[in-house]
Amino acid sequence: MPKPIPIGTRSTAGETVAFEHTLESRHPNLPPVYSTPDMIRLMEIAAFHALQPYMEGDEITVGTAIHIEHRAASGIGARIRAEATLESFDGRFYTVSVVARDDAQEIGRGTVGRAVVSVGKFVEKMKRKKA
Repeated sequence: MPKPIPIGTRSTAGETVAFEHTLESRHPNLPPVYSTPDMIRLMEIAAFHALQPYMEGDEITVGTAIHIEHRAASGIGARIRAEATLESFDGRFYTVSVVARDDAQEIGRGTVGRAVVSVGKFVEKMKRKKA
C-alpha cells in the first residue's frame, strides 16, 4: 500500500504544441490544432507525477477512468500546461482533478481516475493473459 496521500497533492506537466500533437498529423483534412488525446496524455502525466512520490516498492498508478472536456483550440507553438490535484480516494482508487491551459486560456478540464498497482504483479498478470 502507498503512503497516505494528502488531498490537494498536485503536480504539473507541460509541452509546446508541435505538429505531431495536432489533429492534422493524424489526417491531412483536419486542422493543425492540439488534439484531445494529446491533452489527455499530458493530464495523465501530471496525475501520475502527483501520486508517484507516495508509492512504495514497485508500486505505480495506472489510469482507470477519464472524464474530460476539451473546450478551446491551441495551435502549433502554444505552450500547454496541465495541472493535476488529488480530489479523493477510495482504497487503491484515486480521483484527480485536471486542468489544461495554454498561454491565453483554459483549454480543458475534468477528472482522471487512477489505481495503485504493483508493477511485478501487473506484468505477471499480463503474461498469464497471453498464455
